Amino acid sequence: MERRTIGAAALEVGAVGLGCMPMSWAYSGSRQRGDESLRTVHAALDQGATLLDTADMYGPFTNELLVGRVLKERRSEAFVSTKVGLLVGEQHVVANGRPGYVKRACDASLRRLQTDVIDLYQLHRADPEVPVEETWGAMAELVSAGKVRSLGLCAVGARSGRRSGARLHDGTIRQLERVQQVFPVSAVEAELSVWSPEALEGLLPWCEARGVGFLAAMPLGNGFLTGTLTPGQGFEPDDVRARHPRFTAEMMAANQPIVAGLRRIARRHSAEGVEGRKAVEAAGTGEAEVTPAQVALAWVLTQGRHVVPVPGAKRECWATQNARAAGLRLTAEDLAEVAELPAAQGSWD
Repeated sequence: MERRTIGAAALEVGAVGLGCMPMSWAYSGSRQRGDESLRTVHAALDQGATLLDTADMYGPFTNELLVGRVLKERRSEAFVSTKVGLLVGEQHVVANGRPGYVKRACDASLRRLQTDVIDLYQLHRADPEVPVEETWGAMAELVSAGKVRSLGLCAVGARSGRRSGARLHDGTIRQLERVQQVFPVSAVEAELSVWSPEALEGLLPWCEARGVGFLAAMPLGNGFLTGTLTPGQGFEPDDVRARHPRFTAEMMAANQPIVAGLRRIARRHSAEGVEGRKAVEAAGTGEAEVTPAQVALAWVLTQGRHVVPVPGAKRECWATQNARAAGLRLTAEDLAEVAELPAAQGSWD
């Protein structure tokens, strides 16, 4: 797989990563199976998708434990990203950015991950009761102690970051400018996909201008852009999409033209002709068809050499397919067609 670099320290990772959250958190609990999840992580590493993205809150804790079982065998092949700053209660999630807690949480993550160093330690959310500089300073001390190699920041939520007349990520950029004065930011993680391109407006250029890596979260639109979801199919109560405005039957039906556009592009790159066969070989799929999901990921990859999509997956076949999207090269015609797709309907808030 093509390699990309994150941050000024030029940390090298595969061009497509693996989001491990769905294996333990937020998506259809009845379909989460430990053995299958382990195979999924191994499959991603086999394909060169070295960036494994997890967090202590996923589970909570069980996702790091799962990733740790793989790292025990294959630590040298993986780039480990985990997060700190959120605590999970019975019915709520709260931020904790106190320096003492951050240091204890890092030690706990290291134990669960069965490693002596975290490649990228990200602040999941800033604590409104603690100056973000204090939290970031504690994280910087972990770098000095050799427990962490680099630091990253996750974008603040749409509601907390948006002010009247402000762009979606203005709040995140303000945080970044503050913490950058304390210790260099190596990466920012924020949503970016064909149906949620808001990061292109301000956040992505901010990162590019400063040599900061960009981890594209939810590049497949929580599964919608794969074309495998049916309007009105319903979701399990513990699935985040069961409460999401874009995943009502009405909105899923209204947004089908986006998937249809991705599917048209995928057909052009499929093995129906000489050029299609070349595209399939380049994508390394070994299959007759390029998928809408691979087109969606390839689009994210075109947004900059500092961009690494991190699609979530909990099945081996999806992790393999996603990783192989790194070889798919979209044409100018493809990109123009994506640009003409209708904007997604339904608030993401």
